Amino acid sequence: MAVQALACARPRQLRLPLSRLQVPDIRAEAIRQGLVAEISGTTIWRWLSEDALRPWAHRSWIFPRDPDFELKAAVVLDLYARRYRGRRLGLDEYVLCADEKTGIQARVRRHESAPAGPGRAVRVEHEYRRGGALAYLAAWDVHRAKLFGRLEPTTGIAPFGRLVDQVMAREPYRSARRVFLIVDNGSSHRGAAAVRRLAERYPNLVLIHLPVHASWLDQIEIYFSILQRKVLTPNDSVSLNELGRRILDFQDRYEESATPFEWRFTRRDLAALMGRIARREQLRAAA
Repeated sequence: MAVQALACARPRQLRLPLSRLQVPDIRAEAIRQGLVAEISGTTIWRWLSEDALRPWAHRSWIFPRDPDFELKAAVVLDLYARRYRGRRLGLDEYVLCADEKTGIQARVRRHESAPAGPGRAVRVEHEYRRGGALAYLAAWDVHRAKLFGRLEPTTGIAPFGRLVDQVMAREPYRSARRVFLIVDNGSSHRGAAAVRRLAERYPNLVLIHLPVHASWLDQIEIYFSILQRKVLTPNDSVSLNELGRRILDFQDRYEESATPFEWRFTRRDLAALMGRIARREQLRAAA
């Protein structure tokens, strides 16, 4: 129908100074264009619901721009499946993901938060004073569900090196045949220099870089999202030290019952994704 087509149009196509369309906007535009003489917002809402259309919602995404995206991603997916360069990993080979969660603020609320009550959510004071910030560096053993984490004033090569030391000082990693460490392209562990630096310190450590803009392939990000929901939202702290203790205490609590994440995105899914992207690019070039 014309109204559904209108809902799927971008506001700029309609010359509207909006970023997203809401039901009242669609109603006004349908009447202005003469599609209907009169219509209620309830009717438009019902039509959109029947077609599962939600023009007011939006979702962010990042287009793969790494020229070696598929090749690099395939290495990571193989490691998740306990394979490397066509061979099964041995029992003395391990796969970990690592990253930093930066700028975690201690927001000290001006008034103490009020607990939930009948028909009432927890109340958190809007105003706060800044109690400082810290960085949380963590590594996750993909197949053993083991966590390593530390707090630092900031990120950088030295703090990341201390996280690696924390992991490699422990068994079974210290005497492992190989330890694969999957990281993104952050400045703390970017490029060939990081590969050489860590290999010189730990000959059994193999640094694996994700493609650019592919943090969604990094399993430590799943844990960070859990931490964000359960510990940092809302951000209500007494002090920076209390915030740090809470993060590390949650890490211990989580690890007590943790199991490996059920990773379902495979090489086959990657090939399908790259095929869709290639077809989209062909259509764009032909337009």
